[in-house]
Amino acid sequence: MAGSASAQACPDAPDHGAALNALIAAVQKAPDEHAARLISNEMWEYWADAPDARAQEMLDEGMTRRVAHDFDGAIRALDALVAYCPEYAEGYNQRAFVNFIRQDYAAALPDLDRALMLSPNHIGAMTGQALTLVALERPGEAALVLRRALDLNPWLVERHLLPGLEALEEDL
Repeated sequence: MAGSASAQACPDAPDHGAALNALIAAVQKAPDEHAARLISNEMWEYWADAPDARAQEMLDEGMTRRVAHDFDGAIRALDALVAYCPEYAEGYNQRAFVNFIRQDYAAALPDLDRALMLSPNHIGAMTGQALTLVALERPGEAALVLRRALDLNPWLVERHLLPGLEALEEDL
């Protein structure tokens, strides 16, 4: 009961779909990696725009603790965010990132799945999912996800992993 009461208190995440689609179109036309990186940074500003001030504080705390290598504290903050705003993709994405850093890939993957269900064009979550699948030694699935991410942003740093993943895919 308490979980549903908290979930009801969280407003819908801001709808940045049109702005993100415009940035995806722009990054696909970017002349070089530097220009693409600047556009990608703008995408992160939208993804990290939480539904309200309370959610933003939890997200910011989780990210700050992650950067400070306080992974347990980061997980606590992000668990609270996901409990409060279960429809906000970035809470799951950031929790997955912390679990990835902790090499708890099995915990990261469901959060990435949920983030992508909520935000299908979240390129950061896609690359995180591809890297997690690599760590789980699932190169075929990783290549599939990475190709999808590269369709949206051909300048991703992770693009250099694709040939190796495709070679492993062929060996399967």
